[in-house]
Amino acid sequence: MAVESPCINICEFDGKTGLCTGCLRTKDECKQWKKLKNKTRTKIIDERPKREAKLKKAKK
Repeated sequence: MAVESPCINICEFDGKTGLCTGCLRTKDECKQWKKLKNKTRTKIIDERPKREAKLKKAKK
């Protein structure tokens, strides 16, 4: 079963981190999502807490 996209249709990218403020992926990850293997998709999903902390830190 394919790992579904974490997209929540916000699609605004932070200038400092390059992360989407909605799904916490980079532009390249968003563009390539359908081509990525499930292992890579899972890794991106698992990194969400780390990415969220990075985004919060950049906004301070």
